[in-house]
Formats: sequence, C-alpha cells, structure tokens
Amino acid sequence: MNLTSTADTLTLRDNDSVAAEAEYRPLIDELHRNFAIEFAVWNGETGELVRVGQTVPKLQTMAADELVRAVARDGNAQFIADAEGILAIALPVQLAVDKSFVATGIFATEAARQNLDSLAEMFDDDHAAAEAWLDCQRMWDADILLRLAEAITGKLNADANVTRMKKEVDLISQNLASTYEEISLLYTITQNLRISRSDEELGQLAIEWLVDCVPASSLAIQYLPVVEQGDSTYKARTRPNLIVSGDCPVDEDEFRALVDDLDLSASTGAFIANQRTTTETAWFERGVRQAIVVPLCEGDNVFGWLAAFNHVDDREFGTIEANLLSSVGALLGIHSGNRDLYRQQSELLANIVRALVSAIDAKDPYTSGHSDRVARYAVRIALEMRVNPKLLNTIYMSGLLHDVGKIGIDDNVLRKAGRLTDAEYEHIKMHPELGHKILADIKQLSDVLPAVLHHHEQWDGQGYPRGLAGEDIPQLARIMSVADAYDAMTSDRPYRAGMPDEKVDEIFKRGANAHWDPAVVDAYFKAKEDIEDIRWRERPELNLDEQSWA
Repeated sequence: MNLTSTADTLTLRDNDSVAAEAEYRPLIDELHRNFAIEFAVWNGETGELVRVGQTVPKLQTMAADELVRAVARDGNAQFIADAEGILAIALPVQLAVDKSFVATGIFATEAARQNLDSLAEMFDDDHAAAEAWLDCQRMWDADILLRLAEAITGKLNADANVTRMKKEVDLISQNLASTYEEISLLYTITQNLRISRSDEELGQLAIEWLVDCVPASSLAIQYLPVVEQGDSTYKARTRPNLIVSGDCPVDEDEFRALVDDLDLSASTGAFIANQRTTTETAWFERGVRQAIVVPLCEGDNVFGWLAAFNHVDDREFGTIEANLLSSVGALLGIHSGNRDLYRQQSELLANIVRALVSAIDAKDPYTSGHSDRVARYAVRIALEMRVNPKLLNTIYMSGLLHDVGKIGIDDNVLRKAGRLTDAEYEHIKMHPELGHKILADIKQLSDVLPAVLHHHEQWDGQGYPRGLAGEDIPQLARIMSVADAYDAMTSDRPYRAGMPDEKVDEIFKRGANAHWDPAVVDAYFKAKEDIEDIRWRERPELNLDEQSWA
C-alpha cells in the first residue's frame, strides 16, 4: 500500500470530536499505556476520522474510509499497511451497542532504518525530521506487535462488554423496580375496590399512590356528576369534583374545557400531548407543557378523567406512563361503574319500598305515617342498645315494611272503628304471615323478614303467629314490637284519642318481662326524650337515605 494514498490533511467537525471524546477516551488511554504512542481514532460505522493521532499528517492518515469500515466489520486487529519497515495497524473496538471505533497507529521496524529515503518522503523530504521521528520510536517485531494488538483489542472489547452489561443490569433493575411499583400500585387499588368506598376516596388514594410511579408535576382526577340535583334518594355526586396532587396548572372549569377542546371520549383511550408535538398550543400557554389524559369509564359510561401534567424533568411523556394511567383509569372506572350500578339497584329497591309503604298507608289512611315513625323509633332504640351499626339499615327497612301484610287484610276489618270480633281479630292476625309472603321473593329484603313475621310475638310466648318466647324471638322483632306499640298507643284513632305519655309509660313498665323484652323497654325509657321528639317531627315525605334516619 502507498503510505501517501490518503489526503494529506483532514478537517474534523468540532461537534463530533467533542461528543465522541468521552466515549473513546478509555480506548486512547489504554492504547497509550501499552504502545506509548498516540493513536488516531475513526468512526467504525462511517469511516470518519474523529481524533488525530501522531503529529505527522502523512503518517496519521494511512487509513481510508472503506478500509476502516472493513476492519470494524471484521472485528479483528490487523495490519492495514506494511511499506519498507513502517507498519500501520488497526484495532477495532465496540465500545457500545451502536458505537464502534477503529484506532490506527504507525510503528517502525528495524527495516525502516535501511529505507530512510522513503521515510523522508512522509516528512516532505526532510531527512532530519524523519531521523528524529525514527529515533523516538520503539523498534517492533511485526508478530509481537500483532499479538499485543489482538490482546489489547480483546481486553478493550471485554471491558466494553462488562460496562454495557453493568448498564443493562442497572437498567433492568430500574425497570424491575418500576414494574414492581406499578404492579404494587395496581394490586393496592384492586384491594380497595369496595362498594362501601366512595369514588372520591379511592381516587384520592390512587393519585397519592401514582406520585411515586409517574414523573409528573401534578396528577388530577375530575369526577363527573352521576345524577341531577334532587334525582337521587341516596347520596350521589351532582356536580363535578376535581381531586389534585401537586402543582396542577388547571382548575375545575379549565380541566373540563380541556377535555371538551380535545374532544375526548371513552373510545379515545389515552391522550398524550407534548409541547413539541401537539397542536393544542393554547393549553401550553396556560402552563400545560406535557399531559396525559385517560378516561375513567366502564363500557361507554365515562365517570371522569385522570390526568398527569408536566413531566418533572420537562421531558416528553410516553407509552409507559400512558399505559399505567390507562390501567389505573380502567380500575377506577370499573369501581365507579359498580358503585353506580349498586346505587341504581338501591334506588329501585327504594322505589319498591316507597310503593309498598304507600300501599299500606292507602289501605288505612288513619295510620298514615305510622310505618316511617315506627322505623325511626326502632332505629333510635337500637342505637341505645348499641347494636351493630351495619344492622341499622335493616332495622329501618323493617320498620317501614313491618305492616306490609295489611295490604291483604279486608278493608272493612282494617278500618273498623269499633271493637273487633274474634273472627275479625283472627283475620287481622294474618298480616305478619301475609307480609312475609309478599316480601319473601325479594332477595334484597330477606333481612327484614324476621321483623315482619315476628313483630307481634311476646316475651312470654303469648304472641303470634308462632308463639315464640324470650330470646327465641329475633332481636329485630323485639325492637320492632316496642316501637310499633309506642306509635299505636300514642296515635289518634277514629275510635279513641292517643294515650297520654304517663299511661304509655305505665303500660310499658307493666309489660316488661311479659309482653316485651325488658332490655328493649329499658332502652326505650333511656331514649324516650328523642323518641318523643321524633313523634312530633313528622316528615313531608319518606326518606330512605340511611345517613339521615337518626
């Protein structure tokens, strides 16, 4: 090969040189320690010179672009020139997955001293410069030089592989840690998908947990209204509710406007916007630089929106963050859907109860309001007895429906103003069993059946329909018996006025341990002031919201 076949001078691009310096610096240092000369460095992919080696231009430019790329592809240290005692050797090194370099160096052998005139040509025919250069060089044996080059190349490539593997292990560890956090987050949310937990409670917990998994300056959930104001018996969301964590760049109205402007829907899926790629520049002017917005939906029903705003490092959000938010949004949407379905079922049950209570009141207009009052009395007595709070709903419903069997009682008997005959009394005693039959097929009301069937049983076993005694009578029925008796004695009837409180109290004292459970009677007297207050506070309509009974 002609040692002067390449260009005499090269111009290096400063940016490339600076960018590559940190990557190939270990290569230069290692070669200098072993060979005591400065190597030139070439980009193995492009064949471009990125670092000048020895200071003699015609010596340092002995490699051509194609030759450098060929050495990089081959992957073995090799001589690329051998002319009159001057050797050029190339060492390919893969420093990164996408970064390969070729280092080239010029070496002298003893034969170079016999070809000083040819060497001088490399120094523009300056024999003195050529001799000075040669005097500074170590005289190498070609075989030894090649074996050393191969060993050094192997070491450098091995070191680079170790470095790469360490980076990969670190990256895998980071990914595993991140994945573990994400899985833990999703698991934690699934463990909290309880109907008793409100949307807002779970949403607040979710964005607090997401803070550790999503590199966002702010996380927000906007829940949408579930019902119109006044259209629900039970507590339900009637206006939007924004839950935020961090420095949220939008308020409640702006969040809704953002969703509307982007025309998002349940079918849209995750929406990702980054400042350099989005056309929604108006929102970036408001401080939204990057954003991910996902729906909280169950089927086609959208219950709200979950959003991450502004990457903490001002980088772009990607599919990893979007997928995590989509998973969380799906879980929250399912929870909201389940709660709304439960609310709708509760509303249906409430309407059934209202219809039944209305039917009872229609049968006997003189006792209108009796069922609601008995229900409230029973709850207050139960509170005094410190029954399990989970039973209060059942007690209230039992009070409303305890007389539902009267729907099947003859109107003439039910509305009779005078004393009942024995036959009429036996007929009216059928209403507990009739009520049981009416409600027996409504699964959601199964818990009220004991009170409906047994609220006329007596502590001494003289009641009906089964003649149960003592604690064999269900507790709900024992409580209902006292509440029912109080309202019956204090209410006006066509054939008599309501009894005075003193007489009612006397009857209860005499009837304890005989007609009624003494523990329930005792609770009645302790709660008597509140019970009287309930008696005089008639409600304009039936209220089935369990949070407002007492």
